[in-house]
Amino acid sequence: DPNNQFRPCPGVIREVHLPGGNGVRIDTAVYNGYEIPPYYDSMIAKVIVHGRNREETIDKMRSTLGELIIDGVTTNVDFQYEILNHEDFQKGDITTDFIPRHFVEKML
Repeated sequence: DPNNQFRPCPGVIREVHLPGGNGVRIDTAVYNGYEIPPYYDSMIAKVIVHGRNREETIDKMRSTLGELIIDGVTTNVDFQYEILNHEDFQKGDITTDFIPRHFVEKML
């Protein structure tokens, strides 16, 4: 939960829809009714996209996130949009401290 210092959000997934298509890959094992336990890594899915260039890839990720449905638990999908829309991210001006540098309020 990016609005709660990135704490995990265990619970039951009521509905899940995983988009696909050319250049879209989602690695996950979740399904409708899946219970996310509080004891393990809280990453429930990894969304991977690729395109011919950075701009196309960012657009494809926006589209993919727009189709992704994970209902019943808090996810970081909205935060992913914030990252994608950030000027430095779009320019490729990123390092391992990108989130603490640009989203310090989420770390507190």
